[in-house]
Amino acid sequence: QVRLVESGGGSVQSGGSLRLSCVASGSTYGTYCMGWFRQAPGKQREGVAAIHIQSDGSVSYADSVKGRFTISQDNAKDTLYLQMNSLKPDDTAKYFCAAALYTGGYFSGIECSSIDDYNYWGQGTQVTVSS
Repeated sequence: QVRLVESGGGSVQSGGSLRLSCVASGSTYGTYCMGWFRQAPGKQREGVAAIHIQSDGSVSYADSVKGRFTISQDNAKDTLYLQMNSLKPDDTAKYFCAAALYTGGYFSGIECSSIDDYNYWGQGTQVTVSS
């Protein structure tokens, strides 16, 4: 079991920056992917960025945040980050940290881009961007 706790949300003006943090506690053995997701009122939860931990450590981003957001991790601190620059009002949402963590064997079909493969979630942190 792993517990994920996000922090760093807040209110900023358009063009501003925020850095979100997600601290993982408990066993992270078996983590395939770590990702950030967001959900705006009345909309479905969507992927923002992910780190493909089990494969090559590569990162991927939603088209809407490419060039503005950066996902990173500090393994020593068991912390995942999301640096968000040039924020826009459309970025307003609750942001969630999530992990795709599976033990008991190797699961070849895990897709870091698939929200359905993430089975551990934090409670979220609110980001509000005003124009």
